[in-house]
Amino acid sequence: MTSVPTPIPSRTQYVLQEIQRRILTGRLTPGQALVETELAAQFGVSKTPVREALKTLAGTGLVIMSQYKGATVRMVDADMAREVYDVRLLLEPEALRRAVRRGASLDAARDALARAGRATDTAERSLANREFHRALYLPCGNPLLGRMLDEVRDQAALVSAVAWAADPSWDREAGEHQEILRLALAGDADGAAGALHAHIASFVERAFPDADHAAGRTQEEDGQA
Repeated sequence: MTSVPTPIPSRTQYVLQEIQRRILTGRLTPGQALVETELAAQFGVSKTPVREALKTLAGTGLVIMSQYKGATVRMVDADMAREVYDVRLLLEPEALRRAVRRGASLDAARDALARAGRATDTAERSLANREFHRALYLPCGNPLLGRMLDEVRDQAALVSAVAWAADPSWDREAGEHQEILRLALAGDADGAAGALHAHIASFVERAFPDADHAAGRTQEEDGQA
């Protein structure tokens, strides 16, 4: 018998979404301590919803829980970026290819791209960007593939937030998004998948050049094995 997931209480869900938003928009920065009593006071709740929210965020990779240091926002470095973006490069273009081939609606991606263009701050733009990518892969027709990408979605957004804080490059990426969507809407599954692959790869190469070098070493080692 399939088990039914336990619903998250509304207070915990509220705290979870707000902490997640603050992390992904840079209000809570990598390495910053997440003190239960302070967060509970800010949100006007007891420590219990905060504790449960932090546990859930640890499961998504946004928060690190330590027995001695407590909870902190996950640090972002070249190795972490490479791991997350390797998964995206392997799965996300294929998911988009399948979505286009099955004629899935991409209205949600078009709407997210429009919201990003109207965004007045980095926070709005970051969240819209996150939704744009999800709207490309979610209608792939394989729910497991969609869930696998959902599992790294928050970590990918954290990498993007850190990279944008150091070197805002939204204009370039917005143009790439438009081209990906244009190809997808035109029914060019392979072209859209190729453009998406290039978009993801070029972003992590620009933002974390050490990650590119590490990936290159891994490929060389694999070739010698």
